[in-house]
Amino acid sequence: MNTDILKADGSCPVCTGTGWERSEDGSMRHCRCLDGGRTERLTADARIPKRYEHCDLDSYLPNDPSQKKAKADVVRFLEKYPLIDMGLLFLGPCGVGKTHLAVSILKRVIAEKGDSCLFYDFRDLLREIQLSWDSVSQVSEWEILRPVLEARVLVLDELGSNKPTDWVRDTMAHIINCRYNDRRITIFTSNYLDTPMRSGEETLTDRIGIRLRSRLYEMCKLIDIRGKDFRREIKQADYRF
Repeated sequence: MNTDILKADGSCPVCTGTGWERSEDGSMRHCRCLDGGRTERLTADARIPKRYEHCDLDSYLPNDPSQKKAKADVVRFLEKYPLIDMGLLFLGPCGVGKTHLAVSILKRVIAEKGDSCLFYDFRDLLREIQLSWDSVSQVSEWEILRPVLEARVLVLDELGSNKPTDWVRDTMAHIINCRYNDRRITIFTSNYLDTPMRSGEETLTDRIGIRLRSRLYEMCKLIDIRGKDFRREIKQADYRF
């Protein structure tokens, strides 16, 4: 692979993320940026947790109409990528496959388009930033944030899961606004809904604030998922003997 053609953020100026380039005879072929182990390197750099390494669209088996629609929305997203400027916001209760679908997108974009992708549980990201403030830390806050801000496609899992302190909201605002201004695709998942299922439950707006929730309307297509808890069904199956 000719790594000299790649930009600092890992993107390819030859195919501009399409994964295809025109050959000398005018026909289309896979871009050279996909050769030489680039896919493996990008997959490793994406930080996809081991628990989700198996996730892809084929293994997502909907058990609810909203899950079928969500999968269809993901397929359309991938068909249009990279000629899109909106990410996705997956909202739904635990266990309905929000993270599964988000990881499926990352893996497909890496394999077919050769673009840099990154996965972060939002809680882990905040924890790493806080640890960088320690005087003995060998990693700066900027070293942690730079790949988050520059990845062509970013998944922020469990948005709103941290207690909404001023610092948490400021950090969320910085990440979201930077990626919004740079027109980079961001995919969010959250267990907090816009309309709570039970009285007294907090909404996503309660957790991240009305200004950031408004910004997400501009940045993302909302995908509302319901249905049975996949994890519960798997566990029940595991206990059969």
